[in-house]
Amino acid sequence: MLDAASFKQAMGSFPTGVTIAATIGADGKPAGLTVSSFASVSLEPPLVLFCPSKKAECHDAFRAAEHFSISILPAGEESLAQRFSTRGVHKFQGDEFIEGEHGLPLVRSAVASLVCRKSAEYEAGDHMIVVGEVLAVRIGAHSDSMVYYRRNYWRFAPGMQQLARST
Repeated sequence: MLDAASFKQAMGSFPTGVTIAATIGADGKPAGLTVSSFASVSLEPPLVLFCPSKKAECHDAFRAAEHFSISILPAGEESLAQRFSTRGVHKFQGDEFIEGEHGLPLVRSAVASLVCRKSAEYEAGDHMIVVGEVLAVRIGAHSDSMVYYRRNYWRFAPGMQQLARST
């Protein structure tokens, strides 16, 4: 029988990028969370997906939202990633954000940010799968991306040696 701890350990062995998904709630206030379950889906049309927990404080805001943003975090923004994964804190404090299209918050230091229109939403266990059509892209300063691996934040350096291709 599969236990949750083993499943978490196995999935934690898969390195992933770190993003902040944000939207504007029905109350007009920004809402967001740290997301590592993020992927591109299609080039034509340009589609991405992310998977927020149904238990997240901002679940209702994303469920009702027509638009959302995804900011890909650079290495060095661990405290921002941690803040957005913590319940009960004011997440949009300070000057780390700029306003993007549709009034959406974008992380100022992001490697890249995407503004999306929600095109689909699916139930998936204790998470949702939110698919969005990318309407705008903002490319930030060239920087190393943050990576989440085995419950820690790491730096992905483009100069790292590439693995040889197996034939």
